[in-house]
Amino acid sequence: MKNFANLIKALDSSNKTSVKVDALANYFKNASDTDKVWTIAILSHRRPPRPVNTTLLRIWANELANIPMWLFEESYHIVGDLAETIALVIPVTREHSDKPLTEYMREMIALKKKTDEEKRSYLHQNWLSLNFYERLVFTKLITGSFRIGVSQKLMTRALSKAVNVDEDLIAHKLMGEWDPNSVSFQELILEEKSSDFLSKPYPFYLAYAVEDNVSDLGDAKDWSIEHKWDGIRSQTIIRDGNLFIWSRGEELVTDKYPEFHPFLDVIPDGTVIDGEILPFPNGEIGTFNDLQTRIGRKTVSASILKSTPCIIKAYDLLEWKGEDIRNKSYEERRKLLEVLFSEIPLGKIPLHLSERICLDTWEEVASERERSRELHSEGLMIKRNDSPYQVGRKKGDWWKWKIEPLAIDAVLTYAMRGHGRRSNLFTDYTFALWQDKEDGERELVTFAKAYSGLTDAEFRQVDNWIQRNTIEKFGPVRSVTPELVFEIGFEGIALSKRHKSGVATRFPRILRWRHDKKIEDANSIEDLKSLIC
Repeated sequence: MKNFANLIKALDSSNKTSVKVDALANYFKNASDTDKVWTIAILSHRRPPRPVNTTLLRIWANELANIPMWLFEESYHIVGDLAETIALVIPVTREHSDKPLTEYMREMIALKKKTDEEKRSYLHQNWLSLNFYERLVFTKLITGSFRIGVSQKLMTRALSKAVNVDEDLIAHKLMGEWDPNSVSFQELILEEKSSDFLSKPYPFYLAYAVEDNVSDLGDAKDWSIEHKWDGIRSQTIIRDGNLFIWSRGEELVTDKYPEFHPFLDVIPDGTVIDGEILPFPNGEIGTFNDLQTRIGRKTVSASILKSTPCIIKAYDLLEWKGEDIRNKSYEERRKLLEVLFSEIPLGKIPLHLSERICLDTWEEVASERERSRELHSEGLMIKRNDSPYQVGRKKGDWWKWKIEPLAIDAVLTYAMRGHGRRSNLFTDYTFALWQDKEDGERELVTFAKAYSGLTDAEFRQVDNWIQRNTIEKFGPVRSVTPELVFEIGFEGIALSKRHKSGVATRFPRILRWRHDKKIEDANSIEDLKSLIC
């Protein structure tokens, strides 16, 4: 644990990519093989389930801290991170532990089935035998909220540097299902076995957002245009008579979409398709809100299958006749994808081809982008015709040009402290819109939360105002005098019975502070509903 904690400390103390890569590479060169595997698992979000709920963690940590519970809670709200709060308030001792990371992880897995008293004893013993940073890392692993500024791509680069294995090959090896509690470092990283790749997807290629003038990309004729569909990015794999559907989050979701199982009867072996899982109610592309009725379900009932069937919208072809074709140009891969579709009987399976649009000018591209919302797309994907299919987010060949967000003017009604460097400021806000009551009066009804979009200076201004205009306190939440108006942007909107407002918004964020408006000028719930296509 000591070595792992020192690694996390080094990663947390620098924003430089080269420093982080070097720290990781040195760790992977010197750590035990079992600790290497668990480190890879932790940094690629394969942590075991949380063995203790946060309420018990707070109570048991407070016992050791020997301070009033209100003081612990207030400290937590100021610090903004439970693991860091616990690491700070528990007194330092002279005890010491040489247990490796692997042993701690196996104990945490076993801890889940223990009694509360056994869990309490285990936590007390370990909290008192670790220094501050070791205790911080230990508690973060217990809470399951282990997030640091290291992407899986950065970790993969460091691994490649440490073991002299190609970076793309390592990225491929880490895709899919593997158990850090049973796989060895040799099996996971160093060995090459063809059977290991039967079900594995390729690392996804991700686009950068267009931020400047789109015409800066050069001649529009060198690019292909597709609509950016709002669903779940996926890879469909047909190998050795088996079907595997992977989400971009590296979750195997084959069983969650039984309507895709007939692909086996139609798509030839040795095929991998990059695409998007989309809801398709009533024979039309639905909204992400429709798709949420399918996400997270362990079993899919016949009624759900009937009300919210799904399709895969195919973007790209990554493997054809058993050959990895990612190094071919986008144009070549696309032509092969079209060959595949020409051989599939129309309507036989729920696999649709995403239209490739070739335009002569950027003005024509901009006009196509304007059609996005009516098609239920988020905007456009712009792909260079001669681009290979790369790994991760690479700037230059693939771009996403999303439509301007929908916007509404709303009133700030609640606030909560932020996290990380903003943990001492109220930066997480709840917003409300007007709604008519039966007696003819109007009331403010909450509809969205947002915590991004303002400058640091504006956040400090709002924080100062919140502290002077708090009406009530509900733990970390403050209700405030309804006075400030903000323009809220969001990508999509749909009716929802789960929300008090009757509406669900997608990716809400603050666009600007409307100093020029009074709360009477804010929009209504009806105004919001009128934006639904």
